[in-house]
Amino acid sequence: MDPLASHSDWLGEFMGTFILILLGNGVNASVNLRKTYAEGSGWIVITTGWGIAVLCGVLTAQAFGSPGAHLNPAITFSSAVASGDFSHLADFWSAQVLGAMAGATLTWLFFYPHWAVTPDPATKLGVFCTNAAIPHLPSNLLGEVTGTFVLVLVAGAIFSHGVAAAGHGTAPAVGMGPWLVASLVWGIGLSLGSTTGYAINPARDFGPRLVHFLMPIAGKGGSNWRYAWVPVVGDLTGAALAGLLLRWVHL
Repeated sequence: MDPLASHSDWLGEFMGTFILILLGNGVNASVNLRKTYAEGSGWIVITTGWGIAVLCGVLTAQAFGSPGAHLNPAITFSSAVASGDFSHLADFWSAQVLGAMAGATLTWLFFYPHWAVTPDPATKLGVFCTNAAIPHLPSNLLGEVTGTFVLVLVAGAIFSHGVAAAGHGTAPAVGMGPWLVASLVWGIGLSLGSTTGYAINPARDFGPRLVHFLMPIAGKGGSNWRYAWVPVVGDLTGAALAGLLLRWVHL
Protein backbone atom coordinates (compact mmCIF):
# COMPACT_ATOMS: atom_id res chain seq x y z
CA MET A 1 0.00 0.00 0.00
CA ASP A 2 1.20 3.50 -0.83
CA PRO A 3 1.91 5.26 2.51
CA LEU A 4 0.62 8.55 1.12
CA ALA A 5 -2.64 6.92 0.07
CA SER A 6 -3.02 5.36 3.51
CA HIS A 7 -2.38 8.70 5.17
CA SER A 8 -4.94 10.34 2.89
CA ASP A 9 -7.56 7.72 3.77
CA TRP A 10 -6.82 8.25 7.47
CA LEU A 11 -7.08 12.02 7.21
CA GLY A 12 -10.30 11.77 5.22
CA GLU A 13 -11.88 9.45 7.77
CA PHE A 14 -10.73 11.64 10.66
CA MET A 15 -11.98 14.90 9.15
CA GLY A 16 -15.25 13.41 7.91
CA THR A 17 -16.05 11.86 11.28
CA PHE A 18 -15.06 15.08 13.03
CA ILE A 19 -17.62 17.02 10.99
CA LEU A 20 -20.25 14.28 11.39
CA ILE A 21 -20.02 14.37 15.19
CA LEU A 22 -19.65 18.14 15.51
CA LEU A 23 -22.90 18.67 13.60
CA GLY A 24 -24.66 15.60 15.02
CA ASN A 25 -23.80 16.23 18.67
CA GLY A 26 -24.41 19.89 17.88
CA VAL A 27 -28.05 19.32 16.94
CA ASN A 28 -28.47 17.16 20.05
CA ALA A 29 -27.14 20.03 22.15
CA SER A 30 -29.23 22.65 20.38
CA VAL A 31 -32.46 20.77 21.02
CA ASN A 32 -31.77 19.51 24.55
CA LEU A 33 -29.64 22.06 26.39
CA ARG A 34 -31.27 24.98 28.15
CA LYS A 35 -31.42 28.52 26.75
CA THR A 36 -30.58 27.73 23.12
CA TYR A 37 -32.88 29.11 20.45
CA ALA A 38 -33.68 25.55 19.34
CA GLU A 39 -34.50 24.20 22.81
CA GLY A 40 -37.32 21.67 22.71
CA SER A 41 -37.66 21.63 18.93
CA GLY A 42 -37.92 17.85 18.90
CA TRP A 43 -37.09 14.59 17.18
CA ILE A 44 -37.67 15.73 13.60
CA VAL A 45 -34.99 18.40 14.05
CA ILE A 46 -32.57 15.89 15.58
CA THR A 47 -33.04 13.30 12.82
CA THR A 48 -32.80 15.95 10.10
CA GLY A 49 -29.68 17.41 11.67
CA TRP A 50 -28.02 14.00 11.81
CA GLY A 51 -28.93 13.29 8.18
CA ILE A 52 -27.33 16.57 7.08
CA ALA A 53 -24.36 15.82 9.35
CA VAL A 54 -23.81 12.57 7.43
CA LEU A 55 -23.97 14.43 4.11
CA CYS A 56 -21.41 17.01 5.27
CA GLY A 57 -19.18 14.34 6.80
CA VAL A 58 -19.16 12.21 3.65
CA LEU A 59 -18.32 15.16 1.41
CA THR A 60 -15.54 16.27 3.79
CA ALA A 61 -14.05 12.77 3.96
CA GLN A 62 -14.02 12.50 0.18
CA ALA A 63 -12.43 15.94 -0.18
CA PHE A 64 -9.68 15.04 2.29
CA GLY A 65 -8.80 11.76 0.61
CA SER A 66 -11.15 8.95 1.64
CA PRO A 67 -13.33 8.22 -1.41
CA GLY A 68 -15.32 5.53 0.42
CA ALA A 69 -16.11 7.94 3.28
CA HIS A 70 -17.03 5.27 5.81
CA LEU A 71 -17.07 7.50 8.94
CA ASN A 72 -18.25 4.44 10.81
CA PRO A 73 -16.43 1.32 12.08
CA ALA A 74 -19.53 -0.72 11.24
CA ILE A 75 -19.34 0.31 7.58
CA THR A 76 -15.62 -0.47 7.53
CA PHE A 77 -16.25 -3.85 9.16
CA SER A 78 -19.08 -4.76 6.77
CA SER A 79 -16.85 -3.85 3.82
CA ALA A 80 -14.12 -6.09 5.21
CA VAL A 81 -16.57 -8.96 5.70
CA ALA A 82 -17.97 -8.54 2.19
CA SER A 83 -14.53 -8.36 0.55
CA GLY A 84 -12.53 -10.61 2.86
CA ASP A 85 -9.90 -7.84 3.24
CA PHE A 86 -9.47 -6.78 6.87
CA SER A 87 -6.22 -4.86 6.39
CA HIS A 88 -7.79 -1.39 6.72
CA LEU A 89 -9.61 -1.91 10.01
CA ALA A 90 -6.98 -0.49 12.39
CA ASP A 91 -6.30 2.63 10.29
CA PHE A 92 -9.94 3.44 9.63
CA TRP A 93 -11.17 2.67 13.14
CA SER A 94 -8.49 4.81 14.79
CA ALA A 95 -9.29 7.75 12.50
CA GLN A 96 -13.03 7.41 13.09
CA VAL A 97 -12.81 7.20 16.90
CA LEU A 98 -10.33 10.08 17.16
CA GLY A 99 -12.37 12.18 14.74
CA ALA A 100 -15.49 11.51 16.82
CA MET A 101 -13.66 12.55 19.97
CA ALA A 102 -12.46 15.77 18.34
CA GLY A 103 -15.97 16.61 17.17
CA ALA A 104 -17.45 15.91 20.61
CA THR A 105 -14.79 18.01 22.33
CA LEU A 106 -15.52 21.01 20.12
CA THR A 107 -19.25 20.53 20.76
CA TRP A 108 -18.61 20.76 24.50
CA LEU A 109 -16.61 23.98 24.04
CA PHE A 110 -19.07 25.49 21.56
CA PHE A 111 -22.01 25.11 23.97
CA TYR A 112 -19.89 25.86 27.05
CA PRO A 113 -22.24 28.20 28.99
CA HIS A 114 -25.28 26.00 28.37
CA TRP A 115 -24.04 23.00 30.37
CA ALA A 116 -24.18 24.83 33.68
CA VAL A 117 -27.78 25.99 33.17
CA THR A 118 -29.03 22.54 32.13
CA PRO A 119 -29.86 20.69 35.37
CA ASP A 120 -30.35 17.10 34.23
CA PRO A 121 -27.14 15.02 33.93
CA ALA A 122 -28.87 12.45 31.69
CA THR A 123 -29.77 15.19 29.22
CA LYS A 124 -26.13 16.25 29.06
CA LEU A 125 -24.99 12.68 28.48
CA GLY A 126 -27.59 12.33 25.72
CA VAL A 127 -25.91 15.14 23.79
CA PHE A 128 -22.85 12.92 23.42
CA CYS A 129 -24.06 9.34 23.17
CA THR A 130 -27.07 7.05 23.05
CA ASN A 131 -29.18 5.27 25.62
CA ALA A 132 -32.32 3.14 25.62
CA ALA A 133 -35.66 4.92 25.93
CA ILE A 134 -36.82 1.83 27.86
CA PRO A 135 -33.95 -0.27 29.25
CA HIS A 136 -34.49 -3.79 27.91
CA LEU A 137 -31.19 -5.17 26.73
CA PRO A 138 -32.46 -7.82 24.27
CA SER A 139 -34.70 -5.24 22.56
CA ASN A 140 -32.06 -2.54 22.74
CA LEU A 141 -29.49 -4.84 21.18
CA LEU A 142 -31.93 -5.92 18.46
CA GLY A 143 -32.66 -2.27 17.72
CA GLU A 144 -29.00 -1.48 17.10
CA VAL A 145 -28.44 -4.67 15.10
CA THR A 146 -31.47 -3.90 12.92
CA GLY A 147 -30.68 -0.24 12.35
CA THR A 148 -27.10 -0.98 11.35
CA PHE A 149 -28.15 -3.90 9.16
CA VAL A 150 -30.53 -1.60 7.27
CA LEU A 151 -27.83 1.08 6.99
CA VAL A 152 -25.29 -1.30 5.47
CA LEU A 153 -27.75 -3.18 3.27
CA VAL A 154 -29.41 -0.13 1.73
CA ALA A 155 -26.09 1.71 1.33
CA GLY A 156 -24.86 -1.36 -0.55
CA ALA A 157 -27.99 -1.28 -2.68
CA ILE A 158 -27.51 2.39 -3.52
CA PHE A 159 -24.11 1.64 -5.03
CA SER A 160 -25.09 -1.74 -6.49
CA HIS A 161 -24.91 -3.06 -10.05
CA GLY A 162 -28.67 -3.57 -9.95
CA VAL A 163 -29.37 0.10 -9.33
CA ALA A 164 -26.92 1.01 -12.08
CA ALA A 165 -28.65 -1.39 -14.47
CA ALA A 166 -32.06 0.06 -13.62
CA GLY A 167 -30.65 3.45 -14.56
CA HIS A 168 -29.46 2.13 -17.93
CA GLY A 169 -25.88 1.83 -16.75
CA THR A 170 -25.66 5.12 -14.88
CA ALA A 171 -26.04 4.60 -11.13
CA PRO A 172 -27.82 7.49 -9.41
CA ALA A 173 -25.13 7.24 -6.76
CA VAL A 174 -22.46 8.66 -9.10
CA GLY A 175 -23.40 12.21 -8.14
CA MET A 176 -26.14 11.63 -5.62
CA GLY A 177 -24.51 9.01 -3.38
CA PRO A 178 -23.87 11.29 -0.38
CA TRP A 179 -27.40 12.70 -0.59
CA LEU A 180 -28.93 9.24 -0.79
CA VAL A 181 -26.92 7.95 2.15
CA ALA A 182 -27.88 11.04 4.18
CA SER A 183 -31.54 10.39 3.34
CA LEU A 184 -31.07 6.78 4.40
CA VAL A 185 -29.73 7.84 7.82
CA TRP A 186 -32.58 10.35 8.16
CA GLY A 187 -35.08 7.59 7.38
CA ILE A 188 -33.51 5.18 9.86
CA GLY A 189 -33.69 7.86 12.53
CA LEU A 190 -37.35 8.59 11.84
CA SER A 191 -38.44 4.94 11.59
CA LEU A 192 -36.11 2.94 13.83
CA GLY A 193 -34.21 5.44 15.95
CA SER A 194 -36.61 6.37 18.72
CA THR A 195 -35.96 3.36 20.98
CA THR A 196 -32.16 3.55 21.35
CA GLY A 197 -31.18 6.86 19.76
CA TYR A 198 -29.85 4.94 16.71
CA ALA A 199 -26.10 5.01 17.16
CA ILE A 200 -25.69 2.69 14.13
CA ASN A 201 -22.02 3.66 14.41
CA PRO A 202 -19.70 2.51 17.23
CA ALA A 203 -17.38 5.52 16.86
CA ARG A 204 -20.30 7.93 17.02
CA ASP A 205 -21.21 6.52 20.44
CA PHE A 206 -17.90 5.45 22.00
CA GLY A 207 -15.80 8.50 21.06
CA PRO A 208 -18.21 11.13 22.45
CA ARG A 209 -18.99 8.95 25.49
CA LEU A 210 -15.27 8.90 26.27
CA VAL A 211 -15.13 12.69 25.89
CA HIS A 212 -18.07 13.00 28.29
CA PHE A 213 -16.15 10.84 30.76
CA LEU A 214 -12.88 12.79 30.43
CA MET A 215 -13.95 16.43 30.18
CA PRO A 216 -14.96 18.67 33.12
CA ILE A 217 -18.50 19.22 31.87
CA ALA A 218 -20.49 21.30 34.35
CA GLY A 219 -22.93 19.20 36.37
CA LYS A 220 -22.38 15.99 34.47
CA GLY A 221 -23.20 12.58 35.90
CA GLY A 222 -21.89 9.15 34.99
CA SER A 223 -21.17 8.09 31.42
CA ASN A 224 -23.35 4.95 31.59
CA TRP A 225 -20.63 2.49 30.64
CA ARG A 226 -23.01 -0.38 31.50
CA TYR A 227 -24.90 0.38 28.29
CA ALA A 228 -21.89 1.36 26.17
CA TRP A 229 -21.33 -2.16 24.80
CA VAL A 230 -24.77 -2.25 23.12
CA PRO A 231 -24.03 0.24 20.29
CA VAL A 232 -20.66 -1.44 19.73
CA VAL A 233 -21.62 -5.12 19.75
CA GLY A 234 -25.02 -4.49 18.18
CA ASP A 235 -23.71 -2.30 15.40
CA LEU A 236 -20.81 -4.57 14.48
CA THR A 237 -23.14 -7.58 14.52
CA GLY A 238 -25.63 -5.89 12.21
CA ALA A 239 -22.79 -4.81 9.95
CA ALA A 240 -21.35 -8.33 9.78
CA LEU A 241 -24.74 -9.84 8.91
CA ALA A 242 -25.32 -7.29 6.17
CA GLY A 243 -21.76 -7.73 4.89
CA LEU A 244 -22.26 -11.49 4.63
CA LEU A 245 -25.51 -10.97 2.73
CA LEU A 246 -23.90 -8.49 0.35
CA ARG A 247 -21.03 -10.91 -0.24
CA TRP A 248 -23.47 -13.75 -0.94
CA VAL A 249 -25.61 -11.82 -3.46
CA HIS A 250 -22.65 -10.00 -5.06
CA LEU A 251 -24.29 -6.55 -5.08
